[in-house]
Amino acid sequence: MTAIPMFPLGSVHFPYTPLALRVFEPRYLTMIGRLLDEDDPQFGVVLIERGHEVGGGDRRSTIGTMARLVSVTAGAEVLQTVSVGAGRFTVEQWEDDEPYPRAEVTPIPGLVWNDALTPLRTEAEAIVRRTIPRAPEARWDADTELSDDPLAAAWQLAAMAPLGEYDRYALLRSTSVAALLRDVIDLTLEAEILWSAE
Repeated sequence: MTAIPMFPLGSVHFPYTPLALRVFEPRYLTMIGRLLDEDDPQFGVVLIERGHEVGGGDRRSTIGTMARLVSVTAGAEVLQTVSVGAGRFTVEQWEDDEPYPRAEVTPIPGLVWNDALTPLRTEAEAIVRRTIPRAPEARWDADTELSDDPLAAAWQLAAMAPLGEYDRYALLRSTSVAALLRDVIDLTLEAEILWSAE
């Protein structure tokens, strides 16, 4: 099992969704520099469940998403990177954080789409798009276009849903597309009730 470069973040990253990062820490600049020498540069992204990544002492989630690096723009002591989520994985063991965080991981089999889920996906999309404009903090625009690939669109809806990181991590752990879409619906409706009560 090979250790892969890891980027712990304060947010969940989903398959089929973009991830823009402003990289300035020396160890991550080193990591990106090494990735640029590879034919298919990828790194793992996991949620920091507790603590802060800077300075160590953080607690990291055990399920994460591979991020495929698609562009890097250099600025003054900063790199602007854009990646796209690929497959999910389970962290088996963390390695030493020097020169940057690395972990041994096991890929999680991809979810399988079934056309019978189309009505559920349509319902989830309607609810997510309806709630985004009313959410206290929305990361996505309600008019964001979804992929023509229904599986990719299901993950994109999970990313678009205006939820906190705990709920987003629950979505990332989904074991089927049906469960993913049902949870997107249920968690988004629960969140909407909470906003309305505030």
